[in-house]
Amino acid sequence: MVEGGLPGRVGVNLRRLRLGLGDTQEQFGRRVGWHRTLVGGVERGERNLNLRSVERLCARLGIDPVELLADPDARPDEEQPPAR
Repeated sequence: MVEGGLPGRVGVNLRRLRLGLGDTQEQFGRRVGWHRTLVGGVERGERNLNLRSVERLCARLGIDPVELLADPDARPDEEQPPAR
């Protein structure tokens, strides 16, 4: 289980996404219009994103916001329970 609640979950997913793109924090920051310190803070779960920021980030990356909010410990082949 990821520590830090939702900010920690977003951070882990963001880091995996960034590394999957082969970007450093600085490169990723340029890609999405953030400073590298913000990228690091979000990845560590120290900085919170509001919903509008999540929406803009995902639009810039061409991903569904659910990808950032999903449980990073769940295997992709596991079926997730429906949201309440």
